[in-house]
Order: sequence, then structure tokens, then C-alpha cells
Amino acid sequence: MNQAIARRYAHALFGLVRRDDGDAVQEGLRALAQAVTRSAALRHSVASPAVARDEKLEVLDALCERTGGPPVLGRFCKQLLTHHRLGCLPEIADAFQSLLARQRGTQPVDVVAAHPMDDGRQRDLRATLRSTLNRDVEVRFHSDPSLLSGLRVRVGGAVYDGTLKGQLNRMRARLIRE
Repeated sequence: MNQAIARRYAHALFGLVRRDDGDAVQEGLRALAQAVTRSAALRHSVASPAVARDEKLEVLDALCERTGGPPVLGRFCKQLLTHHRLGCLPEIADAFQSLLARQRGTQPVDVVAAHPMDDGRQRDLRATLRSTLNRDVEVRFHSDPSLLSGLRVRVGGAVYDGTLKGQLNRMRARLIRE
């Protein structure tokens, strides 16, 4: 259900954003989503009925100002707060990124590796993805040591998991079924 809600809000924001501000809004959304995801105190303060609405708005204004996003982002966050949808911010950021990429004719791709990739490997993987998908790609690289080895690639809604952790989880599931 959050995905459908996130897409609607992302479409609404996308309709309000000037073409020149797309990158700034995307970066601001991503920074706000990370702040909400990482800070339990922030999540609690914006969700708690004990905190006055004006105080919540002050916190959001300060966060939006700190991210350097355009004013439309601050107004958008106020609407999210009013409609109790601030928890959907990470999904909204992803949906907005997809809309921005579609407008540019590119495909967003998230790559998570067990270890940070050097520039040469990133460049090679970017070229491979571009030729495989037959379009320009916007690749975001992340690292997660818990994957042990390999890559997890997300293209749109599809996830291709070539990690050791993923293989072990699939093997465990097969053994449990049998």
C-alpha cells in the first residue's frame, strides 16, 4: 500500500517542480528520507501526538533548509506531515527518482556490493548495464559488508541478487521446504 501512496505523492510533487529544480528536489528528498530513516528521535517527534504541530513544522523547516532543497520541498513536507505520510518519505524519494529518470530517458539502477567498488569496476559495470538495458543508466553504488560477496542490482521493481548471503538464504529456504 505504501508504494501506491508514494507514487501518488511523487507524481504530485513532480508536477509542482520546475525542470531545473528536479535534481535539487531529488537530493533533498533523499537527504530527508535518510534523516527520517536513521533517526529514531526524529521519527518519534514527527509522529508523536504529544509534540505540537507547530514544533513539528519547525523541525521540518530546519531539515528542509539544511538539505538545501528548493522551497517547494518544504511545502511538500508540510503536506506530508498534515496527511500523516512522512513515514512514506523513502518510498516517495524512490518514486520521484524514477519519474525524473523517465523524463530524462534514463533508467535508475541501485547496486549494492559487499565491498566498495573502485572507479574502474564501477565504470565497467555501468557500461555493462547500459548495453544490457539498451538505455542510459543512473547507477547509485552502495556497500554492505553483510552480503559477504557479490552484487545485488535493483532495476525498477526487479532485484537481481548474486550475493553469497542471498544464495545462502535461498538454499536455507529450499532445505526447509524439503
